[in-house]
Amino acid sequence: QVPLVESGGGLAQAGGSLNLSCSTSGRTISTSIMGWFRQAPGKERLFVAAVRNNGGIYYGDSVKGRFTISRDKNTVILQMNSLKPEDTAVYYCAAGPSFLQVRDRRLYNSWGQGTQVTVSS
Repeated sequence: QVPLVESGGGLAQAGGSLNLSCSTSGRTISTSIMGWFRQAPGKERLFVAAVRNNGGIYYGDSVKGRFTISRDKNTVILQMNSLKPEDTAVYYCAAGPSFLQVRDRRLYNSWGQGTQVTVSS
């Protein structure tokens, strides 16, 4: 059973919006930090945004001012506005215990299967 389940994503035009949602599947996992990473074809998986259970929020430089992450218990939402073609990627939800380097994907110990986001120009 995959520990995190994503929904949302799909196809959007440049300048448009999409929302992604992620929830725990019922397994007991550490969710002190929940966040999103993305991976474009042939590229490494990169940090997008994360939120701590105490409300601390972090964004990758490429999405600041366009994406908004929010959280309600063990559900995390990523609102993506002003989408660009370079936002096209598979988006992965991730969760883990409390740690300082929220942008380091190696510190997250639970992942979803990923959801495709495609932005056309």
